Amino acid sequence: MTRLWHSAPGLLLVTGTLLGLTLPLGKIAAAAGISPALWAFVISFGAGAVLLVVLVSRGRGLNLDFATLRYFAITAAVSYAIPNLLLFAAIPHLGAGFSGIMLTLSPLLTLAISLILRLRRPDVLGIAGIAVGFIGAVMVTLTRGEAGQPAEPFWIGVGLLIPVSLAVGNIYRTLHWPKDSGPIQLAAGSHLAAAAMLFAMVVASPDASSFSLLGAVPVLVVAQVAASTAMFAFFFRLQAVGGPVYLSQIGYVAAALGLFAGTVFLGESYRLTTWLGAVVISIGLVMTTRAQSSADVP
Repeated sequence: MTRLWHSAPGLLLVTGTLLGLTLPLGKIAAAAGISPALWAFVISFGAGAVLLVVLVSRGRGLNLDFATLRYFAITAAVSYAIPNLLLFAAIPHLGAGFSGIMLTLSPLLTLAISLILRLRRPDVLGIAGIAVGFIGAVMVTLTRGEAGQPAEPFWIGVGLLIPVSLAVGNIYRTLHWPKDSGPIQLAAGSHLAAAAMLFAMVVASPDASSFSLLGAVPVLVVAQVAASTAMFAFFFRLQAVGGPVYLSQIGYVAAALGLFAGTVFLGESYRLTTWLGAVVISIGLVMTTRAQSSADVP
């Protein structure tokens, strides 16, 4: 575990895999009648609460100075509440696998923003890997969802907004990481802030009684909370070790897992072009992983 905690490629694979589990679980939740806002609340509240308990058990708590609270609020909105709402709203219309592919556009947007802001530029292999991954994502996007069930342009647009929000969050967290704050502290505080936002949204909506629906799927809720809690602990560590552009590669891993889970377990069907795009994305992941490994060698 200690070695994994210091390995950017290892953290990338673990974090991306745990993120990918959210896609099929989200589709199952939607089929059970759980709204996107409520399921996003489950993720943020569950992860935030468990991580806070871990902190307290270690004799630590959350920093509550103004700068850190601002960080919690902004990160909660652009990294969790908004993209999760969009993701869980889109999954029933695009499929778990196709929705996951939208995550792969985050690296390109993260790189573009980082170059504009003159953050550290990736090397040639890293840039090439991101470009290859993007080509694969375009191939998948053009298929418009499951075979025989082309999605409406509106939902394609909703899906495309997901990586925009994620990219903004990637850059913001790097530029404004609070001093003297660890990854678990930031993950706990940001998710609890997101949970508060989402709770207000659910209560204000006409289907506020949908909280009772969670009792009908306890195993699903526990599985989602466990996966998201572990994922976000590794997520913030990966942010510190790999930086914003490398962090954004988790979308490639999540998309591949989402395609596999959607096809094997949820009965989704995708065109050959979609699968070829997934292969191209995987090649891009290998290239960026090697680039990061080379950068880590002294």
